[in-house]
Amino acid sequence: MTTDRSDRRTAAAPDPSDGPARGDARFADPLRLALPVDRLAELDGEREAMWIDVIGRMEEVYSDLLRYETDLEAKNAELEEAQAFISGVIASISDILIVVDGDGRILQVNPAFERLVGATEPALVGTSLAERLAGADRPSGAALAAGRSGDFELSFVAADGTSTDLFAVAASPRLDHAGRRAGAVVTGRPVGELRRAYEALHRAHTDLQRAQRKLVEQEKMASLGRLVAGVAHELNNPISFVCGNIHALDRYRQRLTRFLDDLARGGDPAELRRQHRIDAMVEDLPSLIDGTLEGAGRVSEIVRNLRRLSFSRPGEHAAVDIARVVRNAAHWAAKARGGAARVTVEAPEEAIVEGQEGELHQVLVNLVENALDAVKGVAEPAVDVRVALLDDTVEIAIVDNGPGIDPRHADKIFEPFFTTKTVGEGTGLGLWISYLIVRQHGGELVCEPTAHGARFSFRLARSA
Repeated sequence: MTTDRSDRRTAAAPDPSDGPARGDARFADPLRLALPVDRLAELDGEREAMWIDVIGRMEEVYSDLLRYETDLEAKNAELEEAQAFISGVIASISDILIVVDGDGRILQVNPAFERLVGATEPALVGTSLAERLAGADRPSGAALAAGRSGDFELSFVAADGTSTDLFAVAASPRLDHAGRRAGAVVTGRPVGELRRAYEALHRAHTDLQRAQRKLVEQEKMASLGRLVAGVAHELNNPISFVCGNIHALDRYRQRLTRFLDDLARGGDPAELRRQHRIDAMVEDLPSLIDGTLEGAGRVSEIVRNLRRLSFSRPGEHAAVDIARVVRNAAHWAAKARGGAARVTVEAPEEAIVEGQEGELHQVLVNLVENALDAVKGVAEPAVDVRVALLDDTVEIAIVDNGPGIDPRHADKIFEPFFTTKTVGEGTGLGLWISYLIVRQHGGELVCEPTAHGARFSFRLARSA
Protein backbone atom coordinates (compact mmCIF):
# COMPACT_ATOMS: atom_id res chain seq x y z
CA MET A 1 0.00 0.00 0.00
CA THR A 2 1.36 3.34 -1.03
CA THR A 3 1.21 6.54 0.94
CA ASP A 4 1.09 10.15 -0.18
CA ARG A 5 4.33 12.05 -0.44
CA SER A 6 3.15 14.58 2.09
CA ASP A 7 2.31 11.73 4.48
CA ARG A 8 5.75 10.29 3.99
CA ARG A 9 7.32 13.64 4.85
CA THR A 10 5.45 13.92 8.14
CA ALA A 11 5.57 10.23 9.20
CA ALA A 12 9.25 9.53 8.58
CA ALA A 13 11.47 10.75 11.40
CA PRO A 14 15.14 11.48 10.79
CA ASP A 15 17.68 9.01 12.09
CA PRO A 16 20.47 10.83 13.93
CA SER A 17 22.91 8.07 13.14
CA ASP A 18 22.44 8.60 9.38
CA GLY A 19 23.79 12.14 9.49
CA PRO A 20 21.89 15.17 8.34
CA ALA A 21 18.71 14.13 6.55
CA ARG A 22 16.43 16.00 4.27
CA GLY A 23 14.02 16.44 7.14
CA ASP A 24 16.68 17.75 9.45
CA ALA A 25 15.73 21.18 10.73
CA ARG A 26 19.26 22.41 10.21
CA PHE A 27 18.98 21.93 6.46
CA ALA A 28 15.25 22.38 5.92
CA ASP A 29 13.78 25.19 3.86
CA PRO A 30 12.39 27.70 6.32
CA LEU A 31 9.51 28.43 3.97
CA ARG A 32 8.65 24.73 3.76
CA LEU A 33 8.79 24.38 7.52
CA ALA A 34 6.45 27.31 7.90
CA LEU A 35 3.88 25.94 5.39
CA PRO A 36 1.36 23.26 6.10
CA VAL A 37 1.57 19.85 4.47
CA ASP A 38 -1.24 20.44 1.97
CA ARG A 39 0.34 23.71 0.79
CA LEU A 40 3.66 21.91 0.30
CA ALA A 41 1.94 19.33 -1.89
CA GLU A 42 0.35 22.13 -3.95
CA LEU A 43 3.74 23.79 -4.52
CA ASP A 44 5.27 20.49 -5.68
CA GLY A 45 2.42 20.02 -8.17
CA GLU A 46 2.90 23.54 -9.59
CA ARG A 47 6.63 22.95 -10.03
CA GLU A 48 6.01 19.64 -11.77
CA ALA A 49 3.47 21.26 -14.14
CA MET A 50 5.94 24.08 -14.88
CA TRP A 51 8.66 21.60 -15.82
CA ILE A 52 6.24 19.70 -18.02
CA ASP A 53 5.30 22.97 -19.79
CA VAL A 54 8.98 23.83 -20.27
CA ILE A 55 9.69 20.41 -21.75
CA GLY A 56 6.68 20.78 -24.12
CA ARG A 57 7.88 24.16 -25.31
CA MET A 58 11.39 22.75 -25.85
CA GLU A 59 9.87 20.01 -28.00
CA GLU A 60 7.95 22.63 -30.05
CA VAL A 61 11.12 24.66 -30.56
CA TYR A 62 12.96 21.51 -31.60
CA SER A 63 10.20 20.66 -34.09
CA ASP A 64 10.36 24.21 -35.49
CA LEU A 65 14.12 23.91 -35.82
CA LEU A 66 13.73 20.65 -37.74
CA ARG A 67 11.11 22.23 -40.02
CA TYR A 68 13.25 25.33 -40.60
CA GLU A 69 16.19 23.11 -41.40
CA THR A 70 14.11 21.19 -43.98
CA ASP A 71 12.83 24.46 -45.55
CA LEU A 72 16.36 25.85 -45.59
CA GLU A 73 17.65 22.77 -47.36
CA ALA A 74 14.84 23.05 -49.97
CA LYS A 75 15.55 26.76 -50.50
CA ASN A 76 19.25 26.03 -50.77
CA ALA A 77 18.51 23.38 -53.42
CA GLU A 78 16.35 25.88 -55.33
CA LEU A 79 19.09 28.51 -55.11
CA GLU A 80 21.68 26.03 -56.36
CA GLU A 81 19.38 25.08 -59.25
CA ALA A 82 18.75 28.73 -60.11
CA GLN A 83 22.48 29.44 -59.89
CA ALA A 84 23.21 26.51 -62.19
CA PHE A 85 20.54 27.71 -64.64
CA ILE A 86 21.87 31.28 -64.67
CA SER A 87 25.43 30.03 -65.05
CA GLY A 88 24.38 27.81 -67.95
CA VAL A 89 22.59 30.69 -69.67
CA ILE A 90 25.56 33.02 -69.20
CA ALA A 91 27.95 30.36 -70.49
CA SER A 92 25.82 29.80 -73.62
CA ILE A 93 25.63 33.48 -74.59
CA SER A 94 27.76 34.13 -77.66
CA ASP A 95 27.99 37.88 -76.97
CA ILE A 96 30.53 39.04 -74.44
CA LEU A 97 29.17 39.75 -70.94
CA ILE A 98 30.96 41.74 -68.23
CA VAL A 99 29.66 42.81 -64.81
CA VAL A 100 31.51 45.71 -63.16
CA ASP A 101 31.06 47.52 -59.86
CA GLY A 102 30.74 51.27 -59.37
CA ASP A 103 34.53 51.71 -59.58
CA GLY A 104 34.85 49.85 -62.86
CA ARG A 105 36.32 46.65 -61.36
CA ILE A 106 35.28 43.38 -62.95
CA LEU A 107 32.98 41.21 -60.84
CA GLN A 108 31.99 38.54 -63.35
CA VAL A 109 32.54 37.64 -67.02
CA ASN A 110 31.18 34.95 -69.30
CA PRO A 111 33.21 32.35 -71.25
CA ALA A 112 32.87 34.41 -74.46
CA PHE A 113 34.85 37.26 -72.88
CA GLU A 114 37.36 34.80 -71.43
CA ARG A 115 38.00 33.41 -74.92
CA LEU A 116 38.21 36.92 -76.36
CA VAL A 117 40.94 38.20 -74.01
CA GLY A 118 42.55 34.83 -73.32
CA ALA A 119 42.19 34.96 -69.52
CA THR A 120 40.14 33.04 -67.00
CA GLU A 121 37.45 34.58 -64.82
CA PRO A 122 39.48 34.26 -61.53
CA ALA A 123 42.31 36.19 -63.16
CA LEU A 124 39.94 38.90 -64.39
CA VAL A 125 37.84 39.40 -61.26
CA GLY A 126 38.97 42.42 -59.27
CA THR A 127 40.91 44.02 -62.13
CA SER A 128 39.88 47.28 -63.75
CA LEU A 129 37.94 47.03 -66.98
CA ALA A 130 39.90 50.00 -68.29
CA GLU A 131 43.03 47.83 -68.25
CA ARG A 132 41.33 45.43 -70.67
CA LEU A 133 40.53 48.15 -73.18
CA ALA A 134 42.81 48.93 -76.10
CA GLY A 135 44.89 52.03 -75.53
CA ALA A 136 43.10 54.13 -78.12
CA ASP A 137 39.71 53.24 -76.65
CA ARG A 138 40.47 53.79 -72.98
CA PRO A 139 39.40 57.45 -72.96
CA SER A 140 36.11 56.69 -74.72
CA GLY A 141 35.53 53.69 -72.43
CA ALA A 142 36.19 55.58 -69.21
CA ALA A 143 32.48 56.13 -68.57
CA LEU A 144 31.76 52.45 -69.17
CA ALA A 145 34.61 51.36 -66.90
CA ALA A 146 33.20 53.61 -64.17
CA GLY A 147 29.97 51.61 -64.27
CA ARG A 148 27.89 54.08 -66.28
CA SER A 149 25.35 53.08 -68.91
CA GLY A 150 25.57 53.92 -72.60
CA ASP A 151 26.53 52.64 -76.07
CA PHE A 152 30.17 52.42 -77.14
CA GLU A 153 32.40 50.99 -79.85
CA LEU A 154 35.48 49.54 -78.18
CA SER A 155 38.39 47.18 -78.75
CA PHE A 156 39.84 44.93 -76.05
CA VAL A 157 43.39 43.74 -75.37
CA ALA A 158 43.94 40.07 -76.23
CA ALA A 159 46.34 37.73 -74.39
CA ASP A 160 49.12 38.38 -76.92
CA GLY A 161 48.83 42.15 -76.45
CA THR A 162 47.06 42.83 -79.75
CA SER A 163 43.74 44.59 -80.09
CA THR A 164 40.61 42.63 -80.84
CA ASP A 165 38.04 43.53 -83.47
CA LEU A 166 35.84 46.52 -82.83
CA PHE A 167 32.83 45.67 -80.64
CA ALA A 168 29.48 47.42 -80.38
CA VAL A 169 29.06 47.58 -76.60
CA ALA A 170 25.95 48.44 -74.58
CA ALA A 171 26.06 49.03 -70.83
CA SER A 172 23.01 48.95 -68.56
CA PRO A 173 22.97 50.10 -64.92
CA ARG A 174 23.09 47.43 -62.21
CA LEU A 175 21.22 48.19 -58.97
CA ASP A 176 21.65 46.70 -55.51
CA HIS A 177 18.89 45.46 -53.18
CA ALA A 178 18.22 49.04 -52.04
CA GLY A 179 17.82 50.32 -55.59
CA ARG A 180 21.12 52.20 -55.61
CA ARG A 181 23.49 52.08 -58.57
CA ALA A 182 26.05 49.39 -57.96
CA GLY A 183 27.80 49.24 -61.32
CA ALA A 184 26.89 48.14 -64.82
CA VAL A 185 26.24 45.09 -66.98
CA VAL A 186 28.15 45.29 -70.26
CA THR A 187 27.26 43.27 -73.38
CA GLY A 188 28.72 43.49 -76.87
CA ARG A 189 29.22 41.80 -80.18
CA PRO A 190 31.58 42.42 -83.10
CA VAL A 191 30.64 45.37 -85.26
CA GLY A 192 31.37 43.31 -88.36
CA GLU A 193 28.55 40.93 -87.49
CA LEU A 194 26.17 43.83 -87.00
CA ARG A 195 27.24 45.32 -90.30
CA ARG A 196 26.64 42.03 -92.07
CA ALA A 197 23.20 41.83 -90.49
CA TYR A 198 22.48 45.42 -91.53
CA GLU A 199 23.64 44.75 -95.08
CA ALA A 200 21.41 41.66 -95.24
CA LEU A 201 18.50 43.74 -93.95
CA HIS A 202 19.27 46.46 -96.49
CA ARG A 203 19.36 43.92 -99.32
CA ALA A 204 16.05 42.44 -98.17
CA HIS A 205 14.53 45.93 -98.03
CA THR A 206 15.84 46.74 -101.51
CA ASP A 207 14.45 43.47 -102.87
CA LEU A 208 11.12 44.24 -101.23
CA GLN A 209 11.03 47.70 -102.80
CA ARG A 210 11.93 46.24 -106.19
CA ALA A 211 9.21 43.61 -105.86
CA GLN A 212 6.73 46.28 -104.83
CA ARG A 213 7.58 48.43 -107.85
CA LYS A 214 7.26 45.36 -110.05
CA LEU A 215 3.84 44.60 -108.58
CA VAL A 216 2.76 48.19 -109.18
CA GLU A 217 3.90 48.04 -112.80
CA GLN A 218 2.27 44.65 -113.31
CA GLU A 219 -0.98 45.89 -111.85
CA LYS A 220 -0.73 48.96 -114.04
CA MET A 221 -0.28 46.83 -117.13
CA ALA A 222 -3.14 44.59 -116.02
CA SER A 223 -5.29 47.67 -115.53
CA LEU A 224 -4.38 48.93 -118.99
CA GLY A 225 -5.05 45.48 -120.37
CA ARG A 226 -8.55 45.53 -118.90
CA LEU A 227 -9.09 48.84 -120.68
CA VAL A 228 -8.18 47.45 -124.07
CA ALA A 229 -11.78 46.62 -124.89
CA GLY A 230 -12.95 50.11 -123.98
CA VAL A 231 -10.07 51.78 -125.80
CA ALA A 232 -10.65 49.59 -128.85
CA HIS A 233 -14.28 50.65 -128.84
CA GLU A 234 -13.25 54.27 -128.48
CA LEU A 235 -10.86 53.95 -131.41
CA ASN A 236 -13.26 51.90 -133.48
CA ASN A 237 -15.94 54.59 -133.61
CA PRO A 238 -13.84 57.45 -135.05
CA ILE A 239 -11.82 55.12 -137.24
CA SER A 240 -15.00 53.60 -138.68
CA PHE A 241 -16.36 57.07 -139.26
CA VAL A 242 -13.15 58.17 -140.97
CA CYS A 243 -13.08 55.01 -143.09
CA GLY A 244 -16.71 55.53 -144.14
CA ASN A 245 -15.97 59.12 -145.10
CA ILE A 246 -12.90 58.05 -147.03
CA HIS A 247 -14.97 55.56 -149.02
CA ALA A 248 -17.53 58.27 -149.80
CA LEU A 249 -14.75 60.65 -150.85
CA ASP A 250 -13.31 57.95 -153.06
CA ARG A 251 -16.69 57.52 -154.78
CA TYR A 252 -16.91 61.27 -155.23
CA ARG A 253 -13.42 61.25 -156.71
CA GLN A 254 -14.46 58.62 -159.27
CA ARG A 255 -17.61 60.55 -160.12
CA LEU A 256 -15.64 63.79 -160.51
CA THR A 257 -13.12 62.02 -162.77
CA ARG A 258 -15.91 60.75 -165.07
CA PHE A 259 -17.45 64.23 -165.11
CA LEU A 260 -14.16 65.81 -166.22
CA ASP A 261 -13.64 63.10 -168.87
CA ASP A 262 -17.12 63.74 -170.32
CA LEU A 263 -16.42 67.47 -170.33
CA ALA A 264 -13.19 66.85 -172.21
CA ARG A 265 -15.12 64.89 -174.91
CA GLY A 266 -17.33 67.97 -175.53
CA GLY A 267 -20.44 67.09 -173.57
CA ASP A 268 -22.95 69.65 -172.31
CA PRO A 269 -21.66 70.95 -168.98
CA ALA A 270 -25.10 71.56 -167.47
CA GLU A 271 -26.37 68.15 -168.50
CA LEU A 272 -23.21 66.44 -167.28
CA ARG A 273 -23.41 68.36 -163.99
CA ARG A 274 -26.96 67.15 -163.45
CA GLN A 275 -26.14 63.61 -164.61
CA HIS A 276 -23.20 63.16 -162.24
CA ARG A 277 -24.95 65.01 -159.38
CA ILE A 278 -22.04 67.35 -158.94
CA ASP A 279 -24.05 69.89 -156.91
CA ALA A 280 -25.05 67.29 -154.29
CA MET A 281 -21.47 66.06 -154.10
CA VAL A 282 -20.13 69.57 -153.56
CA GLU A 283 -22.69 70.19 -150.82
CA ASP A 284 -21.70 66.91 -149.06
CA LEU A 285 -17.94 67.51 -149.23
CA PRO A 286 -17.68 69.96 -146.23
CA SER A 287 -19.50 67.61 -143.84
CA LEU A 288 -17.38 64.66 -145.02
CA ILE A 289 -14.17 66.60 -144.48
CA ASP A 290 -15.28 67.95 -141.09
CA GLY A 291 -16.32 64.47 -139.93
CA THR A 292 -13.04 62.99 -141.08
CA LEU A 293 -11.05 65.66 -139.27
CA GLU A 294 -13.14 65.20 -136.13
CA GLY A 295 -12.59 61.43 -136.19
CA ALA A 296 -8.88 61.86 -136.76
CA GLY A 297 -8.73 64.35 -133.91
CA ARG A 298 -10.54 61.92 -131.62
CA VAL A 299 -8.06 59.17 -132.51
CA SER A 300 -5.20 61.57 -131.91
CA GLU A 301 -6.59 62.51 -128.48
CA ILE A 302 -6.96 58.87 -127.44
CA VAL A 303 -3.41 58.09 -128.57
CA ARG A 304 -2.13 61.16 -126.77
CA ASN A 305 -3.82 60.06 -123.53
CA LEU A 306 -2.35 56.59 -123.90
CA ARG A 307 1.11 58.00 -124.47
CA ARG A 308 0.72 60.24 -121.44
CA LEU A 309 -0.19 57.25 -119.30
CA SER A 310 2.44 54.89 -120.67
CA PHE A 311 5.51 57.07 -120.91
CA SER A 312 5.46 59.00 -117.62
CA ARG A 313 8.56 58.44 -115.54
CA PRO A 314 8.32 56.99 -112.05
CA GLY A 315 8.42 59.69 -109.41
CA GLU A 316 8.09 62.50 -111.95
CA HIS A 317 5.35 64.87 -110.77
CA ALA A 318 3.87 67.65 -112.85
CA ALA A 319 0.72 69.74 -113.03
CA VAL A 320 -2.22 67.44 -113.79
CA ASP A 321 -5.79 68.38 -114.64
CA ILE A 322 -7.44 65.82 -112.40
CA ALA A 323 -10.89 66.71 -113.72
CA ARG A 324 -9.88 65.65 -117.24
CA VAL A 325 -8.20 62.49 -115.91
CA VAL A 326 -11.37 61.61 -113.98
CA ARG A 327 -13.56 62.03 -117.06
CA ASN A 328 -11.25 59.88 -119.20
CA ALA A 329 -10.85 57.17 -116.55
CA ALA A 330 -14.59 56.94 -115.88
CA HIS A 331 -15.40 56.87 -119.61
CA TRP A 332 -12.83 54.19 -120.41
CA ALA A 333 -13.72 52.02 -117.42
CA ALA A 334 -17.40 52.18 -118.31
CA LYS A 335 -16.64 51.17 -121.92
CA ALA A 336 -14.45 48.28 -120.71
CA ARG A 337 -17.29 46.97 -118.50
CA GLY A 338 -19.83 47.07 -121.30
CA GLY A 339 -21.76 50.13 -120.16
CA ALA A 340 -24.44 48.21 -118.21
CA ALA A 341 -24.35 50.67 -115.30
CA ARG A 342 -25.11 54.37 -115.38
CA VAL A 343 -21.86 56.28 -114.83
CA THR A 344 -22.11 60.00 -114.14
CA VAL A 345 -19.24 62.43 -113.69
CA GLU A 346 -19.60 65.69 -111.79
CA ALA A 347 -16.42 67.72 -112.19
CA PRO A 348 -15.44 71.34 -112.72
CA GLU A 349 -13.99 72.46 -116.00
CA GLU A 350 -10.48 72.29 -114.57
CA ALA A 351 -8.85 71.12 -111.32
CA ILE A 352 -5.04 71.21 -111.22
CA VAL A 353 -3.02 69.08 -108.80
CA GLU A 354 0.63 68.01 -108.58
CA GLY A 355 1.26 64.38 -109.40
CA GLN A 356 1.90 61.70 -111.98
CA GLU A 357 -0.97 61.48 -114.42
CA GLY A 358 -0.49 57.83 -115.30
CA GLU A 359 -0.59 56.70 -111.68
CA LEU A 360 -3.62 58.85 -110.84
CA HIS A 361 -5.39 57.50 -113.92
CA GLN A 362 -4.62 53.96 -112.72
CA VAL A 363 -6.10 54.70 -109.29
CA LEU A 364 -9.28 56.15 -110.76
CA VAL A 365 -9.74 53.30 -113.22
CA ASN A 366 -9.32 50.76 -110.40
CA LEU A 367 -11.85 52.55 -108.19
CA VAL A 368 -14.42 52.95 -110.97
CA GLU A 369 -14.00 49.33 -112.08
CA ASN A 370 -14.43 48.13 -108.49
CA ALA A 371 -17.58 50.24 -108.18
CA LEU A 372 -18.93 48.79 -111.45
CA ASP A 373 -18.19 45.27 -110.18
CA ALA A 374 -19.99 46.09 -106.92
CA VAL A 375 -23.23 47.14 -108.64
CA LYS A 376 -23.55 43.95 -110.67
CA GLY A 377 -26.92 42.42 -109.94
CA VAL A 378 -28.42 45.68 -108.69
CA ALA A 379 -31.76 46.61 -110.27
CA GLU A 380 -30.65 50.09 -111.31
CA PRO A 381 -26.83 50.08 -111.13
CA ALA A 382 -25.28 53.51 -110.82
CA VAL A 383 -21.82 54.89 -110.17
CA ASP A 384 -21.25 58.58 -109.43
CA VAL A 385 -17.78 60.09 -109.82
CA ARG A 386 -17.47 63.53 -108.24
CA VAL A 387 -14.68 66.10 -108.18
CA ALA A 388 -15.04 68.97 -105.69
CA LEU A 389 -12.79 72.00 -105.29
CA LEU A 390 -12.21 72.75 -101.61
CA ASP A 391 -10.13 75.52 -100.04
CA ASP A 392 -6.67 74.13 -100.78
CA THR A 393 -7.45 70.56 -101.85
CA VAL A 394 -9.36 68.68 -104.51
CA GLU A 395 -11.61 65.81 -103.35
CA ILE A 396 -12.31 62.91 -105.67
CA ALA A 397 -15.11 60.53 -104.65
CA ILE A 398 -16.52 57.40 -106.29
CA VAL A 399 -19.95 56.40 -104.96
CA ASP A 400 -21.91 53.28 -105.91
CA ASN A 401 -25.31 51.88 -104.98
CA GLY A 402 -24.11 48.31 -104.50
CA PRO A 403 -24.43 46.13 -101.39
CA GLY A 404 -21.62 48.00 -99.59
CA ILE A 405 -18.62 46.69 -97.64
CA ASP A 406 -19.03 43.79 -95.24
CA PRO A 407 -18.06 45.09 -91.74
CA ARG A 408 -15.88 41.99 -91.32
CA HIS A 409 -13.80 43.10 -94.32
CA ALA A 410 -13.73 46.85 -93.62
CA ASP A 411 -10.27 46.77 -92.05
CA LYS A 412 -8.79 44.41 -94.67
CA ILE A 413 -9.78 45.89 -98.03
CA PHE A 414 -6.50 47.80 -98.41
CA GLU A 415 -4.33 44.79 -97.52
CA PRO A 416 -2.34 43.19 -100.36
CA PHE A 417 -3.84 40.07 -101.96
CA PHE A 418 -7.14 40.47 -100.09
CA THR A 419 -10.12 40.12 -102.40
CA THR A 420 -13.73 39.01 -102.13
CA LYS A 421 -13.89 38.12 -105.83
CA THR A 422 -13.75 34.57 -107.06
CA VAL A 423 -10.51 33.03 -108.29
CA GLY A 424 -9.53 34.48 -111.65
CA GLU A 425 -11.55 37.69 -111.26
CA GLY A 426 -9.15 39.66 -109.07
CA THR A 427 -5.65 39.57 -107.61
CA GLY A 428 -6.34 41.63 -104.48
CA LEU A 429 -3.68 44.19 -105.47
CA GLY A 430 -5.81 46.94 -107.02
CA LEU A 431 -6.93 48.71 -103.85
CA TRP A 432 -3.59 48.13 -102.12
CA ILE A 433 -1.64 49.71 -105.00
CA SER A 434 -4.20 52.51 -105.28
CA TYR A 435 -3.77 53.18 -101.56
CA LEU A 436 0.03 53.34 -101.94
CA ILE A 437 -0.16 55.65 -104.96
CA VAL A 438 -2.51 58.05 -103.17
CA ARG A 439 -0.18 58.04 -100.14
CA GLN A 440 2.77 58.85 -102.41
CA HIS A 441 0.79 61.84 -103.70
CA GLY A 442 0.22 63.13 -100.17
CA GLY A 443 -3.38 61.93 -99.83
CA GLU A 444 -5.27 59.26 -97.95
CA LEU A 445 -7.63 56.80 -99.63
CA VAL A 446 -10.59 56.06 -97.36
CA CYS A 447 -13.70 53.92 -97.64
CA GLU A 448 -16.98 54.94 -96.03
CA PRO A 449 -20.30 53.08 -96.01
CA THR A 450 -23.34 54.88 -97.38
CA ALA A 451 -27.05 54.27 -97.03
CA HIS A 452 -26.99 52.25 -100.26
CA GLY A 453 -23.46 51.21 -101.17
CA ALA A 454 -19.95 52.48 -100.53
CA ARG A 455 -17.94 55.65 -101.03
CA PHE A 456 -14.21 55.71 -101.83
CA SER A 457 -12.55 59.11 -101.69
CA PHE A 458 -9.21 60.86 -101.42
CA ARG A 459 -7.95 64.43 -101.43
CA LEU A 460 -4.98 65.97 -103.23
CA ALA A 461 -3.40 69.36 -102.72
CA ARG A 462 -4.35 71.96 -105.31
CA SER A 463 -1.61 73.31 -107.49
CA ALA A 464 -1.18 76.89 -108.62
